[in-house]
Formats: sequence, C-alpha cells, structure tokens
Amino acid sequence: MKIVACYSNKGGVGKTATAVNLAYASAMNGNRTLLCDLDPQGASGFYFRVKPSMQLKDKSFFQNSENIVPAIRESDYQNLDLLPANLTFRDFDIFLSRMKNSRSRLQQALQAINSEYQVIILDCPPNISLLSENIFKAVDIIVVPVIPTTLSVRSLEQLYEFFSDKKYRKRKLLPFFSMVQQSKNLHRETMNSLRKEYKRFLNSYIPFSTDVEKMGIHRAPLLTFAAKEEIADAYRTIWNDIEKIAKIKT
Repeated sequence: MKIVACYSNKGGVGKTATAVNLAYASAMNGNRTLLCDLDPQGASGFYFRVKPSMQLKDKSFFQNSENIVPAIRESDYQNLDLLPANLTFRDFDIFLSRMKNSRSRLQQALQAINSEYQVIILDCPPNISLLSENIFKAVDIIVVPVIPTTLSVRSLEQLYEFFSDKKYRKRKLLPFFSMVQQSKNLHRETMNSLRKEYKRFLNSYIPFSTDVEKMGIHRAPLLTFAAKEEIADAYRTIWNDIEKIAKIKT
C-alpha cells in the first residue's frame, strides 16, 4: 500500500480538486483506492455525493483504528471508496495533543485498512499542525499544489523550512504548479525560477480552468465530465508520474 497526501499549508491552491481527480485517476488505472478526507469542510465527500458517518467523530478516529472501517463509503466508481470528513475533525489537534505518541497516531489509525487498498489518498486541511505532522510521518508522497504567485511560493518555502527544522524527509515533497496561466509573465517566470531551485517539481502542471469550478455543479471528478479537456490530461499525467515515483503497482 502507498499513501499519498494532497497537502498545502496555503488554502485556495486546488488541493481538494487535486485529491478528488487523482483518486479517480488512480482507480481508473486499476488501483483499489481510498480517498480519505481529513479536512472538516468535507469537500471531497461533497464532490462524490457521499455523506459522512457521524459515528466516526472526535478522538475515536485515533483511539481505535477499527472504528474507521465501518465509516468507509463506496463511491459510484469502480475501485474507489471514500472516508468522508465531518465537522468534528476540526478538533483533531486538540485530541492528538492529549495522546501518547501524538505524531504517530494517524499512521496507527490507517493500519486497520492497509490490506484493503493499494492506494490511500489523503485530502488534508491547509495548515501546519499536529495533524499535519502525523501526515508527514505516515505518507509515502506529499503532493503539493503551488500557484506560481508570490504568496503561494512563500508558503512552499515555509514548508521546506519546516521540514528542515523538524528533520522530516524532504524527498517526500512532490510539488507541482496549479492554476497556471501561461499568458501571464509572472507565472512563466516564477515557474522557471522555482524549477531551478526545487528539483522535485513535476514537469506537468494544472492549467487554470473553469472546469474545476464546475465540479461543484456536477458533484463529480472533472475527469468524468471534461475528460477530453487539457486539464483532464494534466491530472492523468500527474497521477501517472506519481505512480512511477511511488512505485505503485496495479
């Protein structure tokens, strides 16, 4: 099993859209896939028309890993299940801070399902917190969407600095550009500059597209209703690159 986190310490960069479409691409490639939503807003579940289980709440997520399995929901798509979030997830940091081995609790919780899936994709909340540190320890790859603008670049720099300070493995970080508008000089210049500084940047990028906004109307992955568009090809390419890097075998 491989665990892939879709994470950014900055909001509004296309993180959830990435998680949803990469999970769908993984499933369509034949991987038994679980999309696990850790963001209390529950956007991933909304896109898939899946309601969360209110039995999985508060500290029960981390106290007994067997609580997770009954909360998993099937999607409408082959090979793809969901673990939707609910609003009680907003208190994860509070409960984690009161537990022993607080930075390894997520890894322990996911052990209950590690034999059921080839790929687990985490949709993560946009902050650096105790939950984030659990994510950094538990996963194999951290996919980081970066808009080629000043504030998004600053957030990426902060993330790398945090990894250095905490001695986390920076090789896990796999940034890529999101919401790219090639017509803008700033975007092109920023992309060239960052690719020289951070060698792990994926060559593929996600172009700006209104089809991402339409996901909320269709309540479905973009790859299902805009499969022939450039942005759909971009998501598929990024997932294929992740499969090679993470050595995910179908």
